[in-house]
Amino acid sequence: MELSLRNLITDVAGVKVGSAHDPVLASGVTALIFDLPATAAISIAGGGPGLRDAALLEPEMTVQTIDALVLSGGSAYGLDATGGVQSYLREIGRGFDVAGQLVPLAPGAILFDLANGGDKNFWSEPKYWRLGREAARAAAEVFDLGTSGAGYGATLADLKGGLGSASMVTQDGFVVGALVAVNSVGQATIGDTGHFWAAPYEQNREFGGGGWPQAFLPEHLALKSKSAAPQNTTIAIVATDAALTKPLAKRMAIMAQDGVARALRPIHAALDGDVVFAAATGASGREADIFSLTGIGAAAADCLARAIARAVYEATPLPFVGALPSWRQKFGG
Repeated sequence: MELSLRNLITDVAGVKVGSAHDPVLASGVTALIFDLPATAAISIAGGGPGLRDAALLEPEMTVQTIDALVLSGGSAYGLDATGGVQSYLREIGRGFDVAGQLVPLAPGAILFDLANGGDKNFWSEPKYWRLGREAARAAAEVFDLGTSGAGYGATLADLKGGLGSASMVTQDGFVVGALVAVNSVGQATIGDTGHFWAAPYEQNREFGGGGWPQAFLPEHLALKSKSAAPQNTTIAIVATDAALTKPLAKRMAIMAQDGVARALRPIHAALDGDVVFAAATGASGREADIFSLTGIGAAAADCLARAIARAVYEATPLPFVGALPSWRQKFGG
């Protein structure tokens, strides 16, 4: 039976996504909630990551499954979002039992969006905690892309960033999906053109169908960077319905980082906090061996490259003086 996909990470059975944002703050949170505890791992490739509860995802750690993953704006302040997600999860009875107390596990990562023009005078209240809780409560199979959730305040070197997602089915029949908040130090497009670096991986004109330029010029490879300060980071989640061990999930996360490199230039710099979480719900009822994992990891990288381009393609500009233009604003629909 052929699967009908929405081209979202929620095509992976057992996954729901919710977002919340504050237009005045110009920032937001996206929460991925698992229907049942899922195996997860992490790959950290950037030089300045901001993380919460990430160490427990390493293969040698005791914890085997988690309840959610959290992507947030707000730099280190955004780590509060995880607490809001945990609050909601505990309310609905999620978490592992320790001495009669439920403890939900929701590792998270943050990006820097404190210089995008929004009102950042929130220091006296746990604003990201509230946004995290709202995002978790909103979790569903369909969610908005572009200027939404963790991608609300995101930017690139020359364009508005955003929230993106994509999915596909491997040759072995496993569903793979990606979710990403794109806030990179570099570009998703080639030089001063509107062509995406991820163009070879596009499916069904999901980010405009523009392909690559007719010819590559030397100036297309000139590096364009947002800032000399650590004001960046692309944070992502890839997921599959295969059953994976933690070591195999770790390999999936590592392979998925290639998708970030295909879609953004430069990437994984000292100024970036680039992180990819990988999760396996096991909802297919089938275990993936190391051979099937090759297809899953390759699909995760492809989906992540596509999701990055979709994030930029679907974004709308922030309503502030000096705000970066969106892709559609600059290059047309």
